[in-house]
Amino acid sequence: MDAPRLVAYDVLRAVSSDDAYANLVLPTLLRERELDGRDAAFATELTYGTLRWQGLYDEILSTLVSRSLDDLDPGILEILRMGTHQILSMRVPEHAAVSSSVDLARTVMTAGPSAMVNAVLRKVTARDLEQWADEVLIGVDDPLTQRSIRWSHPRWIVSAFYDSLGGDLAALDALLAQDNVPAPVTLVARPTRSTLDDLKELGAEPGRWSPLAAVMGSGDPGDFDAVRRGDVGVQDEGSQLVTLALTSVAVQSAQPEQWLDLCAGPGGKAALLAGLADERGAHVVANELHEHRAQLIRQVLRNGIGDHTVVVGDGTAGEWESASFDRVLVDAPCSGLGALRRRPEARWRRSAQDVAGLTKLQRQLLTSALDAVKPGGVVAYVTCSPHLAETLLVVTDVVKRRDD
Repeated sequence: MDAPRLVAYDVLRAVSSDDAYANLVLPTLLRERELDGRDAAFATELTYGTLRWQGLYDEILSTLVSRSLDDLDPGILEILRMGTHQILSMRVPEHAAVSSSVDLARTVMTAGPSAMVNAVLRKVTARDLEQWADEVLIGVDDPLTQRSIRWSHPRWIVSAFYDSLGGDLAALDALLAQDNVPAPVTLVARPTRSTLDDLKELGAEPGRWSPLAAVMGSGDPGDFDAVRRGDVGVQDEGSQLVTLALTSVAVQSAQPEQWLDLCAGPGGKAALLAGLADERGAHVVANELHEHRAQLIRQVLRNGIGDHTVVVGDGTAGEWESASFDRVLVDAPCSGLGALRRRPEARWRRSAQDVAGLTKLQRQLLTSALDAVKPGGVVAYVTCSPHLAETLLVVTDVVKRRDD
């Protein structure tokens, strides 16, 4: 059995059966099984592509399998999804996609299911992706349900995006399409430790939005000494921008400033804050509820980036004096709907009911942050979700309850 497909299968099974995250399991398996270069790239695309397009592939497969997909062995269903992705979305010859899927079924299951895999995937080869999408959308009239199927997102997420975009269907299509595009690896030059020129020397191209960002074309950032030392980090431009926004606002404060990262784990924003604070003589307190995540922050800051303190505490409890910080970052736990292209499995795990529970916590954290900031200071409330219930409505609700 070829190693890349087996790695992808093992990751997908871990995701579906153990609630694992692909971005954590995949790199570990690639290292353990010594896959790199083209093999690693193939396994990565097969894993993430299958997860992204799972919804559409299941719609297709449900027309080709005589029983409910829920009644299939979970391992066989993963193999059918993987085979469908290779046939419809990868440059894999159809015969190779079918035969390799049959071989995989024989390796991890028995000969019996492999016959069904062969029969079903041969039927998949009868149409291309667009033709299959048109086929499964026959009779579907609701525009949001159409987009849910076509772009492989649960309908409740499509509806939330639609509301956030003010009912703009063209913008909705663009957003959903981008969720299914592989995300690039973006580096950040941590102030006082590295510069954008250092990132360029690593072969990365300057980012579009952040002045500290550069985008890698290929390769593993962990191969670079600067990344291993912590001088350079891996951080999306959006994450960089919210940190830069917090620190760019003028505040009324005596020097040195005190900054608080209220929900600091796993430490990416805290590291950038610490570097920016180092330039200004400010002190950063990085707070995290869980000790194991606090340890991740310490690891990121291990080489003495800036003047900082890592503490373990409940961000909702206000475990510090009121009005004691000049700048407070609230990177609140959220549904993650704005980061689905990096964590595609999240779209299949979250539910609309999850959001209600999260918004209570988000309101508590924002309230705690507003209590902690000094008069004339600034609070940045940040989520990686565009859901109105987690963004505008949280801020509106908290602010209207305060008289300061």
